[in-house]
Amino acid sequence: MTENELRWDRVPQVTRSGEEDTHTMSSGGCIRVSGVGPQHTEATKIWFGQVSNEPGYRSLPHHHGEAETGGYVLRGTARIYFGEDYAEYLDMKPGDWVFVPPFMPHVEANMSTTEELVWLTTRTPDNIVINLDEVDDAILEGFRRA
Repeated sequence: MTENELRWDRVPQVTRSGEEDTHTMSSGGCIRVSGVGPQHTEATKIWFGQVSNEPGYRSLPHHHGEAETGGYVLRGTARIYFGEDYAEYLDMKPGDWVFVPPFMPHVEANMSTTEELVWLTTRTPDNIVINLDEVDDAILEGFRRA
């Protein structure tokens, strides 16, 4: 980029605590709050927000279309179910990072029945959420509701 291509007419945008967009696509007990995204900033190629699940709750089966997804666990114990009949899973704890490939069906679960699960999530190009048919809790190994 040359000096002539720099954009001196742009400014950073800050989303203040309490001003996040809460009208984002969610799935079941998985709540997504947008901090950076096209819903309320000039962002066109990224979505960044906070995702939470109450104790003993999980998302519906879903995927994120063309979006690549990255996550970082802040608090709680997470499990992501995937694969045929959601028989495979990975567990995550605070400080763990996860990458979810585009179009990969999965279920995000809070494995604690007493503590909230909170993580940061980023997606490109946007917060695409495509909910799939519900599955019975019994097929999700180790999951139990609060």
